[in-house]
Amino acid sequence: MFQGSFVALVTPFRAGRLDEAALRALVDFQIANGTHGLIPCGTTGEAPSLTTPEWERVAEIVLAQAAGRVPVLIGTGTNNTDVTIERTRRARELGADGALVVTPYYNRPTQEGLYQHFAAIAAAVDLPLMLYNVPGRTGANLLPETVARLGRIPSIVALKEASGSVEQASQMVAVAGSDLTVLSGDDALTLPMMSVGARGVVSVVANVAPRPIARLVEAMLAGDLSQARTLHHQLADLTRALFIETNPIPVKTVASWLGLCTAELRLPLVPLAPASERRLRHVWERYDPRQIRSSDTALLAGVGSDERSEVAS
Repeated sequence: MFQGSFVALVTPFRAGRLDEAALRALVDFQIANGTHGLIPCGTTGEAPSLTTPEWERVAEIVLAQAAGRVPVLIGTGTNNTDVTIERTRRARELGADGALVVTPYYNRPTQEGLYQHFAAIAAAVDLPLMLYNVPGRTGANLLPETVARLGRIPSIVALKEASGSVEQASQMVAVAGSDLTVLSGDDALTLPMMSVGARGVVSVVANVAPRPIARLVEAMLAGDLSQARTLHHQLADLTRALFIETNPIPVKTVASWLGLCTAELRLPLVPLAPASERRLRHVWERYDPRQIRSSDTALLAGVGSDERSEVAS
């Protein structure tokens, strides 16, 4: 049901508050540059640091600004099943096309616990669900045999697989069959995962390079491995650099250089260390901004003039 290049959207802040104008501009920027779908309120969106009213406001703004032009999946996952159900219900009420639901973090549930968690959400809310497996963040790895069981639930339609293992991704594709779509949750592994049957990516890099990420995915879906491989190698250094420190610290730094939003983060995340920033800028300066984004300055409408002045040359 969901395939293509979905951006794991950052949440812009200014002086400690949600920057609503920047968020609207980010949505337009992504759509104008070919991104196939938007996913706010996920890991890259610093969801654990959002208050419930902020989470809802981000969802409202992204849905309203997208206005049906591309699918919007709202991150609703928490480590509390009842809270996740409440948020997923609210996402449905707001008009979301689906929900991204991460495996419960910190609790470290068993495979049966994971199955029952997701099954309970699916039973409670009539909304397409994309499961999100990211054991490096949560401490729990959703295994292929559990995905096979979950795939038989009609409303569970996709999986963002971010275990870092192409072998596991291949197994996920094999067990998923036609029941659900697997998407890469690791930018560096988009091409290899799609080569074994994944149908796209939920991308961090697309926050600052939406056009080439969308082109890479489109090339793979069209069977043009040569073009996809070229784009994969062109993006490799940038992809590595954008994970030089904990996501979304580096990608928000680059977004601020582009004038898309400030680099402001919420504690416990802190700004990029000076040495890391120097390394990141060295990589970023090799990229032609015209390859990264539209030259239409209207895309930045609503973003503060002080941010526009920081656009990388």
